[in-house]
Amino acid sequence: MNIGIIIGRIGGVDGVALETEKWIDVLQYLGHKVFIISGQFQERTINRELETLVPEMSFFSPESYWSQKKAFFFPETNPDELIEHIGFYSDIICNKIIKWINNRKINIVISENASALPAHLEMGFGIKKAAEKTSIPIITHDHDFAWERGERYISSHKQINKFVADVFPLMLPNSFHAVINSNAQATLKEKFNRNSVVIPNVMNFNIKFGETNEYNKLVKYHLGLNSKDILLFQITRIVRRKGIEVAIELIHKLSDKRMKLIITGSHADDEGSMYYNELIEQINKLKLQGQIIFASHIIHNKGLQGVSGNSFSLSDAYANAIACTYFSTYEGFGNAFIESILSKTPIFVNNYKPVYMPDIGSKGFKTVMLENNELNNKAVNDIKEILLNENLNKEIAEYNFELGKKYFSYKTLEEKFITLFENINKS
Repeated sequence: MNIGIIIGRIGGVDGVALETEKWIDVLQYLGHKVFIISGQFQERTINRELETLVPEMSFFSPESYWSQKKAFFFPETNPDELIEHIGFYSDIICNKIIKWINNRKINIVISENASALPAHLEMGFGIKKAAEKTSIPIITHDHDFAWERGERYISSHKQINKFVADVFPLMLPNSFHAVINSNAQATLKEKFNRNSVVIPNVMNFNIKFGETNEYNKLVKYHLGLNSKDILLFQITRIVRRKGIEVAIELIHKLSDKRMKLIITGSHADDEGSMYYNELIEQINKLKLQGQIIFASHIIHNKGLQGVSGNSFSLSDAYANAIACTYFSTYEGFGNAFIESILSKTPIFVNNYKPVYMPDIGSKGFKTVMLENNELNNKAVNDIKEILLNENLNKEIAEYNFELGKKYFSYKTLEEKFITLFENINKS
């Protein structure tokens, strides 16, 4: 089949874009031809045969930026101009999508979060209009929804709130939902009586990831550490819900100067730097200045190999990790957990809501799990044993890898696509 993917931005490192790349890999492996229409092709050259640029679909376009500001941040007293703006540009996007569908002879469309989260009002509405006019089967890959973002997508205008409710998520007879966790599946059913297929985020377990090589052995040197240091990695952005303060507390409670926590995220991740400053204060209060190391200056978020003599990838980071910390309080899924499994690195985790136990932990992974981020003595002792017992560390890593391969590999994605396409054919 010819399958068309609609996405606001592809390339770069945001979660939707990264998961979309995996969908493309598997769809092509299954023999489908995949076309992409997007508002931004980040860090990649556009393949004109398969990829179509529509600037109005970019999250950073003037059209989208203005409407987000007027809808949710700085609303005018009268929303008429905003409503007219959304209607005008959604028509432009709709027409370009229809032209793309017809020119590429597309059989099925996949909307990558653009029909779930109202981060681009015109694109979401344009997709709905195009789907109505063409009646083409459309799979909405729903990564997150407006109600999961607190008050971010609540407007002071009733007309805008009604518009959001009518368009996001897409509820057409020719639309089919793929969600990333069972909580989203239950919520869609409860709120809208819509069925969906749970498709977890996956990793390619057939590639080498997190393996030690001559190049990434230099990570310790570039961090100013020595060979005896034991490295725990926090491979996430620096945002409050990641629970990094618990990882810092863990280093304190381990009472071992060899234990170092390497944080790969940047202070720029934290808007206003309030949380980052709290972490700095905690480090100083606990006198952990030599044991907590921020490493965004040498560890970057994309690719499997470093690009220069002092630049390393996430794969290089995992290659140097004895274990990872992941004390998040909330995640839509939790790619960092699966990455650590793929790299054969033990991970310590909080039972983050609403996903961890229902969708990941219940599969039987061996880890130290906290409840409500309570770091009690048993948890600290269990963690210490995994860090210091090389045989136990390796045993856990190998076991988790095989379990991850069973539940979160490209093979899983293949099977889910078969289910999705069967649902479409039955309709």
